[in-house]
Amino acid sequence: KPSSSFFGSLDSSIFGVEIPIMSVVGDQQAALFGQGCFEKGMAKNTYGTGCFLLMNTGSQRIESQNNLLSTLACGPNGTVQYALEGSVFVAGAALKWMRDELKLIANVEETEKIAKSIENTKGVYLVPAFVGLGAPYWDMYARGAIVGLTQGTGKEHMVRAALESIAYQTKDVLEAMQQDSGILLKELRVDGGASTNGFLMQFQADLLGVAVTRASNFEITAMGAAYLAGIGIEFWTYDNVCGMWQAGTTFSPEMLESDRSQKYKGWKEAVRRCQI
Repeated sequence: KPSSSFFGSLDSSIFGVEIPIMSVVGDQQAALFGQGCFEKGMAKNTYGTGCFLLMNTGSQRIESQNNLLSTLACGPNGTVQYALEGSVFVAGAALKWMRDELKLIANVEETEKIAKSIENTKGVYLVPAFVGLGAPYWDMYARGAIVGLTQGTGKEHMVRAALESIAYQTKDVLEAMQQDSGILLKELRVDGGASTNGFLMQFQADLLGVAVTRASNFEITAMGAAYLAGIGIEFWTYDNVCGMWQAGTTFSPEMLESDRSQKYKGWKEAVRRCQI
């Protein structure tokens, strides 16, 4: 059944009037739709406690060779589309761990300023495999590791490494998506709490080598469900919704390819060392 359909009504005793339910959709599919990722190859990432990435693969259902999931997506005019999906278990949760357990920060908001106060992590990588590793590794036995510690490592390097780990894990999933789909990513649309961190978004763009665009509306998942409901009652058409998405801030890559490659190589080695 299409997501823009009649699924019943809320009883009038709740709000005083019977309200039709015109949209039922998974949260990540709603975010993909809310981000306006209607065309093949468009991708979004929701940065929360974990990260949830989807790439639209059009009318073709792709069987992943890299441990990703194939899922349904909402296409134009109610057509069936498909997407590749990958999950990062620990993203923003790594920052909360630094706040609550290590007491390195007073609040998550200050991490952007701390990360920008230094030029790099001095070779430190944090692999936050606290509950194993998600896509594309799916290694339940992996455990968290901090690699590259020296006597010169300070709090700032640890905090910056935690932020960078979110971007590295995102790149892991997107690399797998590109390999499975044969599509080169041109832009990543982002939302979620951690997307407000300017340092993280710039590092993400640098690491991917493509633009990272933050939506003007942070409640993009709710908007996706609302768009589908509006289409269901014919308040909007799909063409209307296609023009509703608005970019907030776009982060363009600035890092040299040689630096990008070297940093990512270090990350992959750090991941290898945390796998038991």
